[in-house]
Amino acid sequence: MRAMILVVLMLLPAQASAFLARNGMTAHGSGPADIVVDYRAGRLDTDYWCAAGDYARRVLGLAGDTRLWRASPKPRGAGQGIVFTLDETRKADGAGLSHFGAGPRDGSISVGMAVGSYCRLIVPFWPD
Repeated sequence: MRAMILVVLMLLPAQASAFLARNGMTAHGSGPADIVVDYRAGRLDTDYWCAAGDYARRVLGLAGDTRLWRASPKPRGAGQGIVFTLDETRKADGAGLSHFGAGPRDGSISVGMAVGSYCRLIVPFWPD
Protein backbone atom coordinates (compact mmCIF):
# COMPACT_ATOMS: atom_id res chain seq x y z
CA MET A 1 0.00 0.00 0.00
CA ARG A 2 2.81 2.43 0.91
CA ALA A 3 4.53 1.76 -2.40
CA MET A 4 1.32 2.58 -4.24
CA ILE A 5 0.95 5.89 -2.37
CA LEU A 6 4.55 6.77 -3.12
CA VAL A 7 4.05 6.09 -6.83
CA VAL A 8 0.92 8.27 -6.91
CA LEU A 9 2.73 11.10 -5.14
CA MET A 10 5.62 10.88 -7.57
CA LEU A 11 3.23 11.19 -10.51
CA LEU A 12 1.66 14.39 -9.21
CA PRO A 13 3.00 17.53 -10.89
CA ALA A 14 5.68 19.18 -8.81
CA GLN A 15 6.02 22.91 -8.52
CA ALA A 16 9.51 23.31 -9.92
CA SER A 17 10.15 26.76 -8.54
CA ALA A 18 8.78 26.23 -5.01
CA PHE A 19 10.95 27.68 -2.27
CA LEU A 20 10.91 26.35 1.30
CA ALA A 21 11.01 29.31 3.67
CA ARG A 22 12.74 29.16 7.03
CA ASN A 23 9.38 28.63 8.75
CA GLY A 24 8.53 25.58 6.60
CA MET A 25 6.07 27.32 4.29
CA THR A 26 6.42 27.25 0.51
CA ALA A 27 6.53 30.29 -1.74
CA HIS A 28 7.10 30.93 -5.42
CA GLY A 29 7.25 33.83 -7.81
CA SER A 30 4.30 34.78 -9.97
CA GLY A 31 5.06 37.44 -12.51
CA PRO A 32 7.70 40.13 -12.17
CA ALA A 33 6.63 41.50 -8.79
CA ASP A 34 4.40 38.92 -7.08
CA ILE A 35 5.19 36.25 -4.49
CA VAL A 36 2.66 33.52 -3.76
CA VAL A 37 2.77 31.79 -0.38
CA ASP A 38 0.93 28.49 -0.47
CA TYR A 39 -1.77 27.62 2.05
CA ARG A 40 -0.83 25.77 5.24
CA ALA A 41 -3.44 24.87 7.84
CA GLY A 42 -3.11 26.49 11.25
CA ARG A 43 -0.70 29.24 10.18
CA LEU A 44 -1.01 32.89 11.13
CA ASP A 45 -0.93 35.79 8.66
CA THR A 46 2.51 36.70 10.02
CA ASP A 47 3.77 33.26 8.92
CA TYR A 48 2.75 34.12 5.35
CA TRP A 49 4.53 37.50 5.59
CA CYS A 50 7.63 35.68 6.85
CA ALA A 51 7.66 33.28 3.89
CA ALA A 52 7.18 36.12 1.39
CA GLY A 53 9.97 38.14 3.00
CA ASP A 54 12.29 35.14 3.13
CA TYR A 55 11.63 34.49 -0.58
CA ALA A 56 12.26 38.15 -1.42
CA ARG A 57 15.53 38.14 0.49
CA ARG A 58 17.02 34.74 -0.34
CA VAL A 59 15.63 34.04 -3.83
CA LEU A 60 15.28 37.53 -5.27
CA GLY A 61 18.25 38.95 -3.35
CA LEU A 62 16.36 42.07 -2.29
CA ALA A 63 17.59 44.42 0.41
CA GLY A 64 15.99 44.44 3.86
CA ASP A 65 14.46 47.88 3.32
CA THR A 66 12.50 46.75 0.23
CA ARG A 67 8.75 47.21 0.82
CA LEU A 68 6.33 44.28 0.59
CA TRP A 69 2.53 44.56 0.26
CA ARG A 70 -0.25 42.02 0.47
CA ALA A 71 -2.00 41.74 -2.90
CA SER A 72 -4.68 39.25 -1.80
CA PRO A 73 -7.68 40.90 -0.17
CA LYS A 74 -8.73 40.02 3.35
CA PRO A 75 -10.18 37.76 4.48
CA ARG A 76 -8.40 34.91 2.80
CA GLY A 77 -10.70 32.13 1.61
CA ALA A 78 -10.49 28.72 3.25
CA GLY A 79 -7.62 26.74 1.77
CA GLN A 80 -6.17 29.70 -0.14
CA GLY A 81 -2.65 31.01 0.03
CA ILE A 82 -1.73 34.69 0.02
CA VAL A 83 -0.24 36.72 -2.82
CA PHE A 84 2.25 39.46 -1.91
CA THR A 85 3.66 42.10 -4.20
CA LEU A 86 6.63 44.40 -4.53
CA ASP A 87 4.47 46.79 -6.58
CA GLU A 88 2.53 49.27 -4.45
CA THR A 89 -0.04 49.77 -7.20
CA ARG A 90 -1.11 46.11 -6.84
CA LYS A 91 -1.67 46.18 -3.07
CA ALA A 92 -5.03 45.16 -1.61
CA ASP A 93 -6.75 47.90 0.38
CA GLY A 94 -6.52 47.42 4.14
CA ALA A 95 -4.61 44.15 3.89
CA GLY A 96 -1.26 45.16 5.36
CA LEU A 97 0.33 44.79 8.76
CA SER A 98 1.69 48.33 9.09
CA HIS A 99 -0.73 49.02 11.94
CA PHE A 100 1.71 47.01 14.09
CA GLY A 101 4.23 49.85 13.74
CA ALA A 102 6.19 48.36 10.87
CA GLY A 103 6.91 51.56 9.01
CA PRO A 104 4.82 53.68 6.68
CA ARG A 105 1.06 53.46 7.09
CA ASP A 106 0.65 52.29 3.50
CA GLY A 107 -0.04 48.62 4.28
CA SER A 108 3.54 47.54 3.61
CA ILE A 109 6.30 46.14 5.74
CA SER A 110 9.95 45.82 4.87
CA VAL A 111 11.46 42.53 3.81
CA GLY A 112 13.76 42.82 6.84
CA MET A 113 10.79 43.23 9.19
CA ALA A 114 8.98 40.26 7.62
CA VAL A 115 11.98 38.01 8.15
CA GLY A 116 13.39 39.47 11.35
CA SER A 117 10.16 39.85 13.31
CA TYR A 118 7.65 37.42 11.84
CA CYS A 119 9.73 34.32 11.13
CA ARG A 120 9.48 31.65 13.76
CA LEU A 121 10.73 28.12 13.49
CA ILE A 122 7.91 25.59 13.36
CA VAL A 123 9.00 22.26 14.78
CA PRO A 124 6.69 19.38 13.86
CA PHE A 125 5.63 17.07 16.64
CA TRP A 126 6.23 13.43 15.84
CA PRO A 127 4.75 11.14 18.48
CA ASP A 128 6.71 8.03 19.34
